[in-house]
Amino acid sequence: MPAENYPFCTIDPSVGVVGVPDERLQKLSDLSKSAKTIPAAIEFVDIAGLVKGAADGEGLGNQFLANIRETDAILQVVRFFDDTNILHVDGTVEPYKDIEIINLELALADMEQVKKRREKIVRDIKAGDKNAIAEDAALAKLEQNFQLGKLAIHAGLTADEKKIIASLNLLTMKPILYAFNKKSGGHNLDELADGRAERAHELVKSLGFRYVMVDAATERELNDVADDDKIGFRQEFGVPEDGLVDLIRGAYDTLGLISFFTTGEDETRAWTIVRGSSAPVAGAAIHTDFLDKFIRAEVVSTTDLLAAGSWATARENAKVRTEGKEYIVKDGDVMVFLHG
Repeated sequence: MPAENYPFCTIDPSVGVVGVPDERLQKLSDLSKSAKTIPAAIEFVDIAGLVKGAADGEGLGNQFLANIRETDAILQVVRFFDDTNILHVDGTVEPYKDIEIINLELALADMEQVKKRREKIVRDIKAGDKNAIAEDAALAKLEQNFQLGKLAIHAGLTADEKKIIASLNLLTMKPILYAFNKKSGGHNLDELADGRAERAHELVKSLGFRYVMVDAATERELNDVADDDKIGFRQEFGVPEDGLVDLIRGAYDTLGLISFFTTGEDETRAWTIVRGSSAPVAGAAIHTDFLDKFIRAEVVSTTDLLAAGSWATARENAKVRTEGKEYIVKDGDVMVFLHG
């Protein structure tokens, strides 16, 4: 994905699919002596940065906002270092202001969409259409929320109201993960202790979201370096932590996703499901037949299976359970499905 020292280097979205780091996967694969090991995957879409006025079309804002609308969650990469040789669109580096500007532009775009939708259903409301009246009530709640400068996700909508407005695909209904982008050898804000880092941390906390630290430039440099050599290079760059692991895991968690596993001689694989999914829904990640024809599942936690050393021993130790349709799958479950 391109990254250059000028605004709007990226015009068209760039898509990257990455495996979700999970040390449990390789351990299960080693246990089963699997021929293949397949991680869960997450798709990142690199969309150009927004600027003040994006909701009114500034900086190709309408195009970029439309691209964001297609995502399930938003990852905001926020500059977290001083460097006079690298341009900042506003001339000064103040992360909390950058966050506020972007969130405002997202909210303004959503407010315009809500306004247009309310205008469109006026006739149906006058005709006494119950669905239109219910939708208008939810939209009115959102509009009031935007006027207070808040995101749609903080509007306090009920589950039914969220379903009613889901088709609008509002930008500020999406969960947000913030990546504070540092620079090796640079003047990083968390080291300067001048209040800017603290202000950014507090803002993200007040929004109910989370952040991760990453050095994007260094990670880009290490992209083609063999895994065995990366530790040495990280020490040389002064970036001991693998920021990409935190970023990918953070994105996975922000989306409300968990992994369960299947393992055997042919392959060990991590499967992605939404947290809170039932066993039949989890099975459907493997094959749609499991959803309607699910009978039962055998389940053991990764920890118990690895400790036992084999499925047979885990069963002998009463660690393998038989679960039915109502079972809610937990992160790290190893499962075998039986269907009709």
